[in-house]
Amino acid sequence: MTRKFFTSESVTEGHPDKVCDQISDAILDEIIKQDSDAHVACEVTATTGMVHVMGEISTDCYVDINSVVREVINSIGYDRPECGFDGNTCAVITSIDNQSPDIAMGVNESYERKDGELDNDNLIGAGDQGMMFGFACNETPELMPMPISLAHKLSKQLAAVRKNGTLSYLRPDGKTQVTVEYEDEKPVRVDTIVISTQHDPYVTMQQIYGDLIENVVKPIIPAELLDENTKYFINPTGRFVVGGPVGDSGLTGRKIIVDTYGGYSRHGGGAFSGKDPTKVDRSAAYAARYVAKNIVGAGLADKCEVQLAYAIGVAKPVSILVDTFGTGKASDEKLAEAVGKVFDLRPSAIIRDLKLRTPIYRQLASYGHIGREDLNVEWEKLNRTEALKKAVEA
Repeated sequence: MTRKFFTSESVTEGHPDKVCDQISDAILDEIIKQDSDAHVACEVTATTGMVHVMGEISTDCYVDINSVVREVINSIGYDRPECGFDGNTCAVITSIDNQSPDIAMGVNESYERKDGELDNDNLIGAGDQGMMFGFACNETPELMPMPISLAHKLSKQLAAVRKNGTLSYLRPDGKTQVTVEYEDEKPVRVDTIVISTQHDPYVTMQQIYGDLIENVVKPIIPAELLDENTKYFINPTGRFVVGGPVGDSGLTGRKIIVDTYGGYSRHGGGAFSGKDPTKVDRSAAYAARYVAKNIVGAGLADKCEVQLAYAIGVAKPVSILVDTFGTGKASDEKLAEAVGKVFDLRPSAIIRDLKLRTPIYRQLASYGHIGREDLNVEWEKLNRTEALKKAVEA
């Protein structure tokens, strides 16, 4: 029997980096509502009393960026001076340019299209070079690794009890962390839970500890995964009053491991938030998850990682790799061949099949872009399982 421990973390929507991710994606959503073909690469940074929106946006529509920024900050809960950061009074600075014409040249018309291949799905090329990863495993109902799944659920619950008034002394910033013990690659128990949450200054640590165990941990973590040896660290520094962009500056794209698999699987390196779907950093990462989840959902593997790689301006991926870590019911090579037959992984096809030209992005900017069955996104659907089985059999 082999035994190991794996840890993943999540953050709440009030974490300074997540504030920036949500602003970036809210701006993207507002643009896509008016211009679904817009090219958007929107970055945000936040610090004490100030938000800076920057990037490259090519569109004919008008969006009141100032209003979008303030609405996002206020909806998160930074809506009064006591929190240290206030969406009603903070400065909003914008620095927006058009997309580089050298990049647009490859995105607007793909290498294949220029070479005479007139298939409509060759219309646009990949918005950048790079490699993207997707992953799935059968540890949870949503086919996600258990550590990140539980960490996200704790973060969502932490926000929920703040917003519904159950624990009204909580403030928006917070982080969670879960360590899961594995035996022979199977999760058997939760070893450690860490929760750090911003709070009003008058609350005692004893009250916070008891309230979070009763109202956050117990409703979320299955009792059978907890035992007398499970360790709890609740606000281990002893105080967390100063938080959000006042306590630490925020930046779009700095929580890419939180956004995906909690470190359990690899990440290609590109961030998601603020990028329109021609950017394969985002769209192909969703597609790779779609492929991996359907492989595991079809019973063709217990665990599966998919890598896609692209060249800027070229529609077809330059490589497709499937790794089932020895759990596949067919060879990884055969599964990769089946993927190539069942899934069209050119950017135009990914955008079409996953419905990525719709304003779905702000809701993804907190609590993970992957495993979000609660949002009914296309890349979490198990609708290619039968086709994969037939392709493998053939």
